[in-house]
Amino acid sequence: MPPLKAFMNDTTVICSKEDETRRMLTRLDDLMSWCRMEFKPKKSRSLSIRKGKVDESTTFTVAEQQIPTVSQEPVKSLGRWYDSSMKDTRRGAETLVLSSESLLAINKC
Repeated sequence: MPPLKAFMNDTTVICSKEDETRRMLTRLDDLMSWCRMEFKPKKSRSLSIRKGKVDESTTFTVAEQQIPTVSQEPVKSLGRWYDSSMKDTRRGAETLVLSSESLLAINKC
């Protein structure tokens, strides 16, 4: 029988404590190993917030590899970019550009 290929789309893990997050990632990694699948930590991002501020000192690992933080490598999720600034000051301009491009594409149809 030919080997089956599978993929997993976006998964978000939200925990309120650092040790909970580590336990959850360990359990997910064990489950993925059982399914003969693997995480790609380089395609993942982590964001740790303490007392309302981004905590750069906390890092997480999965599959014995460190997950990059959003400050190291910003990530786009559901059409929105996330970085360590956690500010929406540029979002208005980005939305305007995307809307204009979309309307131009519709007009060409």
